[in-house]
Amino acid sequence: MLNAGEIARGMQGAVAFLQRDPAAPSYFDNTAESCLRSFQVMILVAPLYAVVMMILYSNVTTTAEGWEVVAVEALRYTVDWLLFPVIFYEVARRQNWVGLYPRYISALNWVNLPLTIVAVVAVILASILPTAVAVLIQLGLYGLLFYWFLAVTRSVLKATWLQSFMLLLVNWVPSRFLSLIVDRFLGIVPAVGA
Repeated sequence: MLNAGEIARGMQGAVAFLQRDPAAPSYFDNTAESCLRSFQVMILVAPLYAVVMMILYSNVTTTAEGWEVVAVEALRYTVDWLLFPVIFYEVARRQNWVGLYPRYISALNWVNLPLTIVAVVAVILASILPTAVAVLIQLGLYGLLFYWFLAVTRSVLKATWLQSFMLLLVNWVPSRFLSLIVDRFLGIVPAVGA
């Protein structure tokens, strides 16, 4: 399990990308072991993700049973977390970025921790504020997610803006598609009056 020092270093590194710190990539070792350990961030983020999902599910109805929702959402969480690293490996191979793969994936994994903390606060605020404000909060959260992804991509891979935006699409589009499949499978419908 990750220790307090690793968590503090990972959080510092993740936030350093937001601050456009040129040393941000150095917070993450470029080793296979470090990359594999960074997937343990999934365990740290899981309870926060569960809070976000509970709040989101309070505003919808579903045709699925409670246990089905939990099982499918747990599967979505795992697949969504692992999908981009698998896809990116093939991109990295073709772009000669394999040498940077461990550091890049580690950095993206660690960004999920502070990003999910912000998402919990944003979702709580969005659930108690008027709809117009909630929409602005959601757009702001997407903006933060996209900016953070682009900052990590540009800093670690030294990718061009075009390459960075293409990788953002490679990350985001399959994730949205997965969400649509899950929503359809669970029969999710916005609650009346929500």
